[in-house]
Amino acid sequence: MARSRGKRSAMDDLADLVSLMPWWAGVAAALGFYLVLHTLAQPGAAAVVAKPADVTQAVAHSLGRSAATIGQYLLPFICLVGAAMSAFKQHERRKLVTQVTQSASADALNGMSWQQFERLVGEAFRLQGFNVQETGRGGPDGGVDLVLRRSGEKHLVQCKQWKAYKVGVDVVRELYGVMAAQGAAGGFVVTSGHFSREAEAFAEGRNVRLVDGLQLQGLIRQVERARKEACAVRGAANVRGASAAMPLPPAPQAQLQQKPATATPPCPACAKPMLRRTARKGANAGREFWGCEAYPACKGVRSV
Repeated sequence: MARSRGKRSAMDDLADLVSLMPWWAGVAAALGFYLVLHTLAQPGAAAVVAKPADVTQAVAHSLGRSAATIGQYLLPFICLVGAAMSAFKQHERRKLVTQVTQSASADALNGMSWQQFERLVGEAFRLQGFNVQETGRGGPDGGVDLVLRRSGEKHLVQCKQWKAYKVGVDVVRELYGVMAAQGAAGGFVVTSGHFSREAEAFAEGRNVRLVDGLQLQGLIRQVERARKEACAVRGAANVRGASAAMPLPPAPQAQLQQKPATATPPCPACAKPMLRRTARKGANAGREFWGCEAYPACKGVRSV
């Protein structure tokens, strides 16, 4: 919804809150609001909800029913607006990823606003399997912009769309303090530019990873390529399953079966070689996966 420079209304806040959720969650919220409020707005609701014993109760019930009558259309509309905003953000994130992966320029990130940069960084982490929460509290000058969750662990991300000068040690030290206060397992400072030597020295040996512009571009290209390859493999598997009467020739099929056992993919986080591991606990206990050889310093994973 449109934002004015003055006071923001509760409707603006609700639309912004819904826009932080997946678009389908906003649609579901709109449907839920309508069903509940439509029931309360019915004339027969008086006998079900409460029997007015005096004028005060009757007036209160009448006002409540009037509010439900209006709210059954207003709140779903706001939720649908928020869902549309969420869908637009998702489309923009995918567009930004395509822009970076198809650009041959080393400064592909410099033409973005800080809002676009944050959305791009969030999408880069989504492509790595993180659940990404956009806090909505960020800005061009500071604040934790993204909260990542994966395998029960929380990571914090601070984005810096700084082109003119390097990110200093104060930014890294600030994020490290917030991580300790919130009990985060790790953190990332991501910039479109570069980091000072002091910042790199402070992050070394701590669970804070610094990602500069060139590393971010390389990471986005790598994980997007891996995503497309995974989609192609799943598509091929679906075709094989649906075409039992047309089996693959023996030689190509053997190559498909041998490839996972011989090919060692690069880590999506640091590009180092990966090792085949078996999960020992959690929902995926007993299942194999690719884990970074630098674990626990790097916790990059891929599906087998």
